[in-house]
Amino acid sequence: MNGFPILSLMLLVPLAGAVVCLLAGARQARMIALAATLIDFVLGVLLWVNYDIGGAQWQFTERVPLFAGFSWALGIDGIALMLIMLSVFLMPICIGASWRSIEKRVGEYMAAFLLMETLMIGVFAAQDLFLFYIFFEAGLIPMYLIIGVWGGQDRIYASYKFFLYTLLGSVLMLVAMLWMANAAGTTDIPTLMAYDFDSRVQTWLWLAFFASFAVKMPMWPVHTWLPDAHVQAPTAGSVILAGVLLKMGGYGFIRFSLPMFPEASAQFAWLVFGLSMVAVVYTSLVALVQHDMKKLIAYSSVAHMAIVTVGLFAFNTQGLEGSMIVMLSHGLVSGALFLSVGVIYDRLHTREIDRYGGLSINMPYYALFFLLFTMASIGLPGTSGFVGEFLSLAGIYQVSTWVTLICTTGIILGAAYMLYLYRRVAFGEQKHADAAAMPDLDWREWAMMVPIAAAVLWMGVYPESFLAPMRQDIAALDARIARARPVGDSQVRPGKSGAAVQVSATAHEGAH
Repeated sequence: MNGFPILSLMLLVPLAGAVVCLLAGARQARMIALAATLIDFVLGVLLWVNYDIGGAQWQFTERVPLFAGFSWALGIDGIALMLIMLSVFLMPICIGASWRSIEKRVGEYMAAFLLMETLMIGVFAAQDLFLFYIFFEAGLIPMYLIIGVWGGQDRIYASYKFFLYTLLGSVLMLVAMLWMANAAGTTDIPTLMAYDFDSRVQTWLWLAFFASFAVKMPMWPVHTWLPDAHVQAPTAGSVILAGVLLKMGGYGFIRFSLPMFPEASAQFAWLVFGLSMVAVVYTSLVALVQHDMKKLIAYSSVAHMAIVTVGLFAFNTQGLEGSMIVMLSHGLVSGALFLSVGVIYDRLHTREIDRYGGLSINMPYYALFFLLFTMASIGLPGTSGFVGEFLSLAGIYQVSTWVTLICTTGIILGAAYMLYLYRRVAFGEQKHADAAAMPDLDWREWAMMVPIAAAVLWMGVYPESFLAPMRQDIAALDARIARARPVGDSQVRPGKSGAAVQVSATAHEGAH
């Protein structure tokens, strides 16, 4: 694969497909979109197979200088590889989810999704500061159109709110990027990740990036656009919004905030912990009282993303690895939960939880898949959710026992609202004849559910497949931020093993 521009090809395939979809009829547009996303998935698998674990940090690099201070620079490390794989895995499933539910302006809809895929892969592969910014911001446009044109009753309000929230935060990030490029004399992201900015300036740069990434995550209290966007978006729009777009904020923290501004990251860790603790408890309690299935899952996303942010700012390997696995797991599980809502919404055209009940009687296979994804969302051992949450909480425990305690209550509350949702939908009395008459999954819905279920179990049983490509990059990031690592309140005391004594001694020296 050396010298072959596979990343550029992965950007070109959906982009070309989008142009063709605009000119094609409804049936042809669906086929073209499915073909383009499947080709990109195959290219993604090739990328993973040819990725050299333990090799160079940046692989598949491409660089073409375009003009002063800007170049077409692409390349990936293990972290970017996993997020690109998540994107290309979910995209054909999104096209499948839209196969029958979207009937107006099908060509434009498919084109918007293919453009979205191009921009998502671009965000994770970009190695030039301004190229990243273009991909990062341009992703707003197709999502804005998907919600605003094909969304629900209040789609215009939701799409404007989504657009304005995410755009306002990013204006500050652009100003910070211009200053950084001027100060460092380069726009190359790998070079900037090793560049030491003045610690006084780091504070302002960190806050500018935080304004953008906190909205994208989304962190409390700038999360209010998310429930509205999810409720109004079509099913496939919700899948890709929860599955990939929310991960861009976490990726931004890993790629920019932590390695470029380590001192400022340590300085503001208390802020991130505070907001994350509120998010875990508050949004979980809000989810408990929801009547709309999509809104409940949207609030659960905010709580799960808060586990990601505490793990990232734990400043240790377990926290960083856990955050990445939570992001990958949440991408699969929340996407699957929105698909599960979409399956019954297509039959009854309502998301009200009370309109359903006893679906395990007439839709047993659907109830089985829904149960698996519910359990993965809770973090049942053997599913993808457990691995990430355990690692994240193990990482944050080394820094603060109090933050760990409060974030763990979120997992208990998560079990409460997800099991409460499942009980009301799948069990109980069948009060409504139309819900009791709904047919079980058809072949198209099986084709969407089975791959995600397999991936969720694979990640839960053998997470090493997903951790191995990222391990070296996370170790490099951990080494970079080690100098700013805060002293934790739960260091191991001197005990029987030399390792315990050494850890405690190191903590003691750090305290002085």
